[in-house]
Amino acid sequence: MIVMKFGGTSVESAAAIERIAGIVKARAERRPVVVVSAMGKTTNKLLAIAAAAIAGHREEYIRQIHDLRDYHSREARPVVPLDQRAELDRTLDEHFQELTELVKGLAVLGELTPRSIDAISSYGERLSSFIVTLSFQHFGMTAVHLDSRRVIVTDQRHTQAAPDFAETYARLAATIPPMARDAVVVMGGFIGSTKDGVTTTLGRGGSDFTASIVGAGIGAEEIQIWTDVDGMLTADPTILPGGHRVKTISFAEAAELAYFGAKVLHPATVLPAIRKSIPVLILNSRRPEVPGTRIVSEAVPCSNVVKSIACKRKIALVNIHSTRMLMAHGFLHRIFEVFDRFETPVDMVATSEVSVSLTIDNPARLDDIVAELEQFAEVEIEKDQVIVCLVGDNIRHTPGVARRVFNALDGINIRMISQGASRLNISLVVAESDLFRAVPALHQEFFAELDPDVFERREAVDA
Repeated sequence: MIVMKFGGTSVESAAAIERIAGIVKARAERRPVVVVSAMGKTTNKLLAIAAAAIAGHREEYIRQIHDLRDYHSREARPVVPLDQRAELDRTLDEHFQELTELVKGLAVLGELTPRSIDAISSYGERLSSFIVTLSFQHFGMTAVHLDSRRVIVTDQRHTQAAPDFAETYARLAATIPPMARDAVVVMGGFIGSTKDGVTTTLGRGGSDFTASIVGAGIGAEEIQIWTDVDGMLTADPTILPGGHRVKTISFAEAAELAYFGAKVLHPATVLPAIRKSIPVLILNSRRPEVPGTRIVSEAVPCSNVVKSIACKRKIALVNIHSTRMLMAHGFLHRIFEVFDRFETPVDMVATSEVSVSLTIDNPARLDDIVAELEQFAEVEIEKDQVIVCLVGDNIRHTPGVARRVFNALDGINIRMISQGASRLNISLVVAESDLFRAVPALHQEFFAELDPDVFERREAVDA
């Protein structure tokens, strides 16, 4: 069996659904289990409906619900068998009637709780997975729908639920293999439920996580993440369009890239796959002939020092200085206790005897944090910064990498630099205004020559 996950852009329209039906049908002999995201921007639209309801804008949320139902009906009807369109209409009616009642309740309460957010957000995947199941039948496949909430069991931490892996794996192993023996199993990503049956979600981007959990639970031979890019590239295409495709990369390298801004992969995706040593493939549903990127357990031999450059934007750099704490025990503890209390993760840290510089990507509690820190230190904030992260297993073995970085960025002010504890990355902070100079300069330095076993040059991809 294989797991095939398709993101929102891969199921956003009738044409897109027909395209993925062809992709799945071509792999039918591998007994695919298909995980789908909500169609297009449905999750955002559902949250907008909820926001309109709690704001008391009744006409607005009723209109948005009707528009969303019309969208699903319009894109589903061309890819649903004629004899099942009545079933489609009935299911859409049931789901949107439920949604309307839920939203009316929110309007009365005037409050959106995490539990309500999960309940409303779940409709996107519940609808898309049902529609995709019918469309597969339309295109000549035997397909069955599985409500993910039956098999993905989580804790009660709504909007960021953590799976109960033991219970989830047991349910997956008992449920899916018998279903997949004679049919393509289709299920929604992102959603699960507590042991009491209350709907939960795994967080934004959680459909990738679902695919990995399912793959680990059924012992899949591989997990395929179908998206709208050719795989992992040597640079973010929105910053440097000339990046090259990475053919093969290790789980550890992929996780570093995901954490530091690579949008192709949800950071948590790799965890269940790592533990089960199941390869993950990143593929393009618009160009299924491209082999994509294969993520494997062990590091891949490569003559290049760096595998890829990731960027994390909208960073705030926090500089903390205190001569009063010179040589004082507990300086770092006091600093990080403040960030912990305000539930704000730290990305990078650099320290000296009396100074600490660190970066955060969530400034929501920054004013509170600064007020606390200023009780024992001077604090300077630099906003509009970017973390540029070079990732590669060879960094740990290769001398002179930092020198090459500084030479490539001659004339660009590096605000901070750090080699990660994993020794797989070198990360540096530059101003947002320098980003479009820094990344091309680093890319030219580290990817002028390519190991053909690991990379496919952009010209070859476009040819």
